[in-house]
Amino acid sequence: MRYVGDKVPLVILAGKEYGSGSSRDWAAKGTKLLGVHAVIAESYERIHRSNLIGMGVLPLEYLPGENAASLGLSGREVLDITGLDQGKAREVSVAARREDGSIFNFKVRVRIDTPKERDYYLHGGILQYVLRQLVSGTA
Repeated sequence: MRYVGDKVPLVILAGKEYGSGSSRDWAAKGTKLLGVHAVIAESYERIHRSNLIGMGVLPLEYLPGENAASLGLSGREVLDITGLDQGKAREVSVAARREDGSIFNFKVRVRIDTPKERDYYLHGGILQYVLRQLVSGTA
């Protein structure tokens, strides 16, 4: 909660099938409420990935054969994600600043898979998307 109060955007470094076994939509809501802006995972449970987008959380995926351990990530790095291009990019760059000040760069795949998911993400989630549609009279 301190990070939320300090407006520090959090990123989760996850393993395979991230979101499996969760209560799905509540897990994505909790993630957003904790101040998480992105998840970098080896893979996703299909519905959970979609629910993350619905909450405005960016799902990213390590490139094949990579994961947090193989990249030497501890979870204590400050991550800067660039190149999203309004959700159109298929890959983005991540600069990881370690505690010693050194910077390590790697690429990840963007898992916004459909144009509608892109719309939801760009609006900050499905609720904001629907509300804006109602206000503008296009819903």
